[in-house]
Amino acid sequence: MSRKIPRRLTGALLALAGLIAAVAFAPPASAHGALMIPGSRTFLCYEDGLTSTGQIVPQNPACQAAVAQSGTTPLYNWFAVGNRSGATSGGTVGFIPDGKLCSGNSNYYDFSGFDQANANWPVTHLTSGAPITIDYNRWAAHPGTFSLYVTKDGWDQTKPLTWADMEAAPFSTITDPPNTGTVATLQSYYYWNTTLPANKTGRHIIYSVWARSDSPETFYGCSDVVFDGGTGQVTGIGATAPPPPATACQAIYAVTNTWPGGFQAQVTVKNPTTGPMTKWTVGWVLANGESVVSAWNGTLTQSGSLATMKSADWNAQLAAGASTTFGFVANQTTAPTQPESLSCTSP
Repeated sequence: MSRKIPRRLTGALLALAGLIAAVAFAPPASAHGALMIPGSRTFLCYEDGLTSTGQIVPQNPACQAAVAQSGTTPLYNWFAVGNRSGATSGGTVGFIPDGKLCSGNSNYYDFSGFDQANANWPVTHLTSGAPITIDYNRWAAHPGTFSLYVTKDGWDQTKPLTWADMEAAPFSTITDPPNTGTVATLQSYYYWNTTLPANKTGRHIIYSVWARSDSPETFYGCSDVVFDGGTGQVTGIGATAPPPPATACQAIYAVTNTWPGGFQAQVTVKNPTTGPMTKWTVGWVLANGESVVSAWNGTLTQSGSLATMKSADWNAQLAAGASTTFGFVANQTTAPTQPESLSCTSP
């Protein structure tokens, strides 16, 4: 099986200066490594977002959703999904909470966006029971033990990963494997040969745990794979990234104040989906005699009895489950009521 995966090396080299700068300001001992083969979520989202200018702008909608929740810092620190587990390293069940396995419940950066259940994560195509050479990036070198787990058959892909979702024993364990290259580069990695779990089909997660032997520190990562006869091909990044899904949104209308001849209202706009929402538009039908006097937190237009509010630049992006509000003041001779029609759209 090939040990190479597609990498936009030009973008990687241009981004290297930014990565080194990020490491320079990182907490001590927080830049270490992550699976490159099969690629972890953080690594492949970094790969997905590389541009010719060195910026990292993900195209994959799952990576976009992770950024919407956790910001861009994890993209430049994809090798730092770590946690100090107390007296000894290697904390697993009972230390990393269910639903936070992919982020390692990190106490360095916010990687929580990478815990999201999303069918669009970049994926590595593998063959069950086949030999594979594992590459684990060595951004900083440490002695320790690497353990690889895999999800059980029938695990619920629509929910964040839990310990109960994984096979109890790792399918691969190695202590102090060989390494290559100079640290703090993509060409520096630990590597070892192993055999993939037998009798696996379809989508799974390979979960990595790197327990240092010289520090109470452990590093974690989720690699999304599909056992379909593949030989290490990666899809879901760059040109193979799925298009962002069309997103719905919700609008909730509430009258917050009234006075003779007028009232004030607030509309809450919510993203109910599992992906990011990049902009939104709310429309409603004005009651007879109603006219909007002023509005805030968006751009309002009124045409006859139809009012439309479009998101402002600063509140256009909503992470999964997030919400924002806008308000307006209107004149009306009768008591205000809920609008006859209230719609929210997000392209």
